Amino acid sequence: MKTDLPHKRAAWAWTIATFFGAGFGKPGPGTWGSVATVLLWATYAWALHPTPHALLIALAAVIVLSLALGVPAATIVARESGRKDPQFVVIDEVAGQAIALLFSPVDLRHALIALLLFRLFDIVKPFPCRQLENLPEGWGIVLDDVAAGLYALGVASLLRVFLGV
Repeated sequence: MKTDLPHKRAAWAWTIATFFGAGFGKPGPGTWGSVATVLLWATYAWALHPTPHALLIALAAVIVLSLALGVPAATIVARESGRKDPQFVVIDEVAGQAIALLFSPVDLRHALIALLLFRLFDIVKPFPCRQLENLPEGWGIVLDDVAAGLYALGVASLLRVFLGV
């Protein structure tokens, strides 16, 4: 007796990998994932008025969680979708954008600088970002954006220190 059961998706993985559906935004799902991250950071900062230390800890928690849950979730979703690096997987943008926001003052100018720099480095993929895409499954999906986030963090920090931006 043959049964044709529909393919069951791992709901938790799809929820995390698409960052609660942000990855289904059109056009440019990666930008939607980044914008969602900036909006959550700004909402937390403006609504709860955390100390800079508390904000740093919250961003670190987001980064750790997005990596710890994002790598396996991205792996599962890539396998289930049959794609090596599905565009709708945006948990990698969450990790990278959160890294780019580290040490940023909470205001619109710095939020935009972090967003624009991260998106630039995520798209251009300077060394070693592009090479990190070759890592297996979820590691390759996520770690190239971590590297792009580090580039954005570095440039944004240099702009603040040397140009007062």
